[in-house]
Amino acid sequence: MILDKQLIHAIRVAPESKIRLDRFSTQWPRGESKESLEELRDHAKDLLEENLKRLSESQQRLYANNRFALLIIFQAMDAAGKDGTIRHVMSGINPQGCQVFSFKHPSQEDLDHTFLWHSMCALPERGRIGIFNRSYYEDVLITRVHPQLLEHQQLPPGRRGKAFWASRLDDIRHFERHLASNGTIILKFFLHVSKDEQKRRLLERLTDAGKHWKFSATDLLERSYWDDYMTAYEDAISQTSTLFAPWHIVPADHKWLCRALVSETICRCLKKLKLEYPTLSVEQQNALAIAKKRLENE
Repeated sequence: MILDKQLIHAIRVAPESKIRLDRFSTQWPRGESKESLEELRDHAKDLLEENLKRLSESQQRLYANNRFALLIIFQAMDAAGKDGTIRHVMSGINPQGCQVFSFKHPSQEDLDHTFLWHSMCALPERGRIGIFNRSYYEDVLITRVHPQLLEHQQLPPGRRGKAFWASRLDDIRHFERHLASNGTIILKFFLHVSKDEQKRRLLERLTDAGKHWKFSATDLLERSYWDDYMTAYEDAISQTSTLFAPWHIVPADHKWLCRALVSETICRCLKKLKLEYPTLSVEQQNALAIAKKRLENE
C-alpha cells in the first residue's frame, strides 16, 4: 500500500513538538521524483475509492454504536483544496449521519459570545461525523494576522500580546480535551499548499470562466500576508497538536495525494475504535423472532 503506516505517521504532528512548515513537503513527504509520482497517482485514486466503502461502513457502525462522535477540522490557505477534499473524501457518507459547517465572517450574535461559542453550537452529536471547513482556529490565525479584528469582539480591556494568543491556544486545548473525554474523536488537517501552487490555482480561477465565481479580491490581499500566516499556523499547530486532538500536515499540491492521505487517516482512526453493531438482549431477540413470524404469516 502506498500510504503505509510510516507515511501516515510522517504527516502527524507529535505532541509538544515545535514545527516549521518549510520542513514539511507540499508534494510528497518522501521526496519521490516526478516520474514516480505519476506512477502513484492511479494507485492513490484506487485507494480513495476503496476508502469510500470503508468509511461508509465505519459510519454505519459509528451511528449504530451511538457512543462516539467524529469531528474533522480542515484549515488551509485559500485555494488549498478544502472544499474538493471534503467533497471527494466524504462522497460515500450517508448525509443523515454527517454535518458540514463552513465558518465565515462572524455574525453579531457570534461576537456577543466567546470565540468558541459558534463552534460549540455546531458540534456533531454522538454517532455522527461533523466536518468544520475552517473552525475556531480562525481566531488564532486570521485574527492574529489582522489583530484589528479583535476590536469587534467586545473583549474586556487588556493587552493583546503573546500572552493573549497563548491564552487562546490554551483555551482551545482545554476545549478539545473536554470534547475528547466525552467521546468526540478529533482529527485536524492542515492542507499544506505551496505559494507557487496557490498562485497557479488563483490564476486558473481568473482565466477559467467556470471558476470566476470562486475568486475573491481578498484572496490576493491575504496572499500578501503569507509569511505572517505561516508563523501563525506554526504556533497554533505546535501548541495544539495533542494525543487526543492531533494535527496532520497534509501535502496539498497534488489534490489526488491530499485526498488519499486524508481518507486513509480517517479510516485508520475509525478502525482503531473497533466499533461493533449493538448486541441485542435475549428479550430483544425474542421480540424480533415474534415480529418476523407475524410478518411471514400475513
